[in-house]
Amino acid sequence: MKLLRRGDSDNSDKRDVEGTEASSASEEAPIEQVGKGRPTPKRRDAEAKRRGPVAPAPLTAKEARARRKATRGSKEDRKAEAAERRASSADRRARMLAGEDKYLLPRDKGPVRAYVRDFIDARRNLVGLFMPLALILIMTMFVTPALQQIVTLAMLVMMLFMVGEGIWLGRMINNRVAERFPDSTDGGFKLGWYAFVRASQIRKLRAPKPRVGPGDAI
Repeated sequence: MKLLRRGDSDNSDKRDVEGTEASSASEEAPIEQVGKGRPTPKRRDAEAKRRGPVAPAPLTAKEARARRKATRGSKEDRKAEAAERRASSADRRARMLAGEDKYLLPRDKGPVRAYVRDFIDARRNLVGLFMPLALILIMTMFVTPALQQIVTLAMLVMMLFMVGEGIWLGRMINNRVAERFPDSTDGGFKLGWYAFVRASQIRKLRAPKPRVGPGDAI
């Protein structure tokens, strides 16, 4: 057992008083807060809090249908929206058929493709008979075998001429484009195929619609 002397007792009392004063001073001193003291909320959580509580999921199919019907709006509103969509679609199609570059498909955009279309539309091409001849070939399947052989032979001869014209047309288109647009990178087989497909279509079914007539100067 350790005996305390009078000096030690005085020192211990002094240390107790100093400890009490230090603890009270630490309690009274304000605690400096670093940062805002809370994690930053996620954006979706903040937006959900602003919108309010999320509605619970429907328990029955009837409730789900009622909720969908409420969010769709009235019948008149749906009809007005459908009519607006149809009008917008018709307007875009009309502008596309008119040849406005903004509304064209990627394959038809650009001055080079517009020149190729005008060049093809200003000519009468043998390749343009491809679709009518294909229809005639289908109709001959219901006639006598002798007539079928004659029509098939004639179709083969016409197809050879069409292939030859397509090759010649592709080369001529590439030469004209190289002269008219020397800085263009559009050319080769793709451009020739584009011209061949345009020429093989019936004139009234071409899209965009022809801007020039047969025989017009390009």
